[in-house]
Amino acid sequence: MKSNEKCTLCGGSIEQVFFPMKEWGIDGPLCGKCYSKKLAEFYPGKHERVNLSE
Repeated sequence: MKSNEKCTLCGGSIEQVFFPMKEWGIDGPLCGKCYSKKLAEFYPGKHERVNLSE
């Protein structure tokens, strides 16, 4: 489902809405790319996305 919202950080369109964690100090939705960047910034290491529906 495509959202009409824009990413709070980059201003780009959002395919899937991600919400920032409270400790990030960001107020508003994020695109997947910016969410991943912030996740890596606050939680260094390897992050793999898994599909739990499989």
